Amino acid sequence: MNVTSDLDARFRAAALAEGLVDVRYDVVDSPLGPLHIASTDRGLCRISYRDDGWEEALARTFGVRVLQSPLNEVRRELDEYFAGSRRTFDLPLDLRVAPFNEAVLRELARVPYGHTDTYGGLAAKAGRPKAARAVGTVMNRNPIPIVLPCHRIVGATGALTGYAGGLERKRILLQLEGAMLP
Repeated sequence: MNVTSDLDARFRAAALAEGLVDVRYDVVDSPLGPLHIASTDRGLCRISYRDDGWEEALARTFGVRVLQSPLNEVRRELDEYFAGSRRTFDLPLDLRVAPFNEAVLRELARVPYGHTDTYGGLAAKAGRPKAARAVGTVMNRNPIPIVLPCHRIVGATGALTGYAGGLERKRILLQLEGAMLP
């Protein structure tokens, strides 16, 4: 049986309207390649550069009712960011992380566009000045990169270090923001 695109869209809209979806996701194009984005009723919950095991990971964390559906507001804000017309994001977030991770990610969100900080500096701001390595782990597991700008965190010497999306993507993001010369 073939389902028309119109009927498919109506089924998806009805599932959302009836509250039958725990998490929805979409794939958006970006200068960094495809971004897999996901949102719950609480807000944006994931951005990933990879799609392997994507739906299963969403189901494990947010609930088994996973639906691919456009996330237009997230797409719009990301498009504006990559076009250089957005410096901060206004999206509500659904962070389901441990308390230390949440404290670090909240401080990370305060690192301004076009600026960088260090792992040690971020650790101090989160109230744990000796936890630079733990901050590095939080950055590596950041569920919402770009919006929570872990690309703005550099090594103590200013060197680019670790980025779950790869150092080339980190470099591109920092250049986009003018925090690093091409």
